[in-house]
Parts: sequence; structure tokens; C-alpha cells
Amino acid sequence: MNPSIPDPAWSDRRLAAACLAGDELAWNALVDKYSQMVFAIVRRYGASREEAADLFQAIWLDAYNDLPQLRRKRALKPWLVSVASHKCYHWKRKHLRQQAHEVGTLDDQEGGRQAAEDPGLLDQLMRDQLVREGLFALSPRCREMIRLLFFTIPPKPYKEVAERLGLAIGSIGFIRGRCLEQLRKALGRHGLQ
Repeated sequence: MNPSIPDPAWSDRRLAAACLAGDELAWNALVDKYSQMVFAIVRRYGASREEAADLFQAIWLDAYNDLPQLRRKRALKPWLVSVASHKCYHWKRKHLRQQAHEVGTLDDQEGGRQAAEDPGLLDQLMRDQLVREGLFALSPRCREMIRLLFFTIPPKPYKEVAERLGLAIGSIGFIRGRCLEQLRKALGRHGLQ
């Protein structure tokens, strides 16, 4: 891996600085790093697949436009959570108003506010993002192995994982253990046990 090519494993400060300098690859790396977190926020607000795709794009457009106003570049992650939550909250309020107008009654407008104010939601989103960041710290082979074994539904059988990674089926368990240990250490460096 070339250390001068932007990568999701870069620190938030470094990615933000490269984005502000106009580096398109840095912006792509930033979106790659946080896309799952942003999409999780969108889905928690109850958006349909189509609405979620529109909201996702709108959030990243807002983030792109507002990035120069971010004062503390290392606070990028909580700032993105705030940008996404704000956009989703306003979408939810508008959505509920439209529903109320169509039905002729006022539905519970607290639904959007509850999702925005749920203290457990922010903690869960931050933990999920720390796991994604830990995965970025792994070698591409370990990252792919963990994705295939733990993040695909249903998980891929060892035989398929071995074929995809060009490994002997008998080595999958051993390599999986090493990869999980690397991930555990990476998460520990981020303060997640």
C-alpha cells in the first residue's frame, strides 16, 4: 500500500486535511470509512431503501459543503453523526407531517426526536464505527476473511472462503484466529475491549 495514497485507515485529521486540499481520493476514502455508519443512522430513522439512498446522498453533500467549517478535524466522526442525525431528523419530521396531512390526523412526531436523542444509539454507532476502523487496520486478506466469515449473511463456508482467498481449507481456522487477534489488538488501541 502506498502511504501517500489516501486510505480509510488514515486518521480523521489527515483525511479531512487532504479533503480540504481538494484530494478527490481522500474524499472517497472518507466516504468509504464512514459510509456504513451514516447508512446505519439513516436506517434507524425508518427510511425505505429508496428514501435511505436519497438521504445518504444528501448527508454526504452536506458533509462535503460543511467540511471547511469543521474546527477540530479529529472530531470528524461525531461531526458526521451530527450531520447525519440532523438531516434524518428533519427528514423524519417532514415525512410525519406529510403522513399526518394525508391521513388528516397528527401522528406521533416524537418518533424522529426519540431516534435523535437515544443515548444508546450514539454509543452503538460509535462502537460499530470503531469495529470498521479496526478492520481497516488489518491486512486485505484478513479484512476479506473476516468479512466473508462474519459480515455476510449467511456466513460463507470455509470451503468457499478458502477458494476465494487461495488458501488451503485446513488453514482457515488458524488464519481466522490470527486475524481476530489482530482485530482485537486494533480495537484495544481504539479503546474498545
